[in-house]
Amino acid sequence: MSYIEKKYKNNIFEIFNELSELEKDILNLLNHKSIAYTNKIAKLCALSNKKINIVLKKFYPEIKNIDDKLSIKVYLKFYYDLIDKLTDLVRNVEQFQKIDEKYYNTIIDFIINKEILIKGKYRDICTKELTSFYDKETRTQIEKILIQKIENKNREFFSMGPLEEEIKKVARSYGAINVLIKRAEDPEKELMSDAYSIIAYEIESGVNSVGIQEIGRRIKDFLESKKYLVIVKPNYIITNAKLLPD
Repeated sequence: MSYIEKKYKNNIFEIFNELSELEKDILNLLNHKSIAYTNKIAKLCALSNKKINIVLKKFYPEIKNIDDKLSIKVYLKFYYDLIDKLTDLVRNVEQFQKIDEKYYNTIIDFIINKEILIKGKYRDICTKELTSFYDKETRTQIEKILIQKIENKNREFFSMGPLEEEIKKVARSYGAINVLIKRAEDPEKELMSDAYSIIAYEIESGVNSVGIQEIGRRIKDFLESKKYLVIVKPNYIITNAKLLPD
């Protein structure tokens, strides 16, 4: 093992130790089983994601030893799934303002059973990947897929999540209520071939149609400033911005 590989391996497991401490904080917040702690959970989730990205982009590519790759990959898969679960929790709170206690229990059990999952389920999955695709070229492709999945999740939540919030702030600042983001379907795709999301909203009783038009225009201006395509319709907007997970 080269000096740089050994150093990066140590750096990776130092980050995993830091993530273990964040898990304790996340677990403590989840145990309250209250949406009042959702923002704190989201921040810890984002911080965990940031640390995983450091591993993926800076350190992991330098690891060549198969056994070391396996021992690292099992943790990466665990954290990918944890981030996915926490992201879904935050999205559901945002949409429904209510979460069943069983939902919290599922994530709590997942974190508590971390070592069992890593030594069992995730090790089996990663072993099959590395032994079935042992040649160098295919292993590189597998690693790219893992990195791409993490980065896609970043765009869906850690980039797009804040974008959703900004959209809702813009809409509400001009009188919108019940702002809802949902997936575009066939009728919308007839108007915009790459339509992905619908931003629907209502206005308070007594606000005239100029208010609706103004809301649509303001959201359109905001999204176009971010280089997204937008079509404004009465009470809703069609956009190619990916505001929902695949």
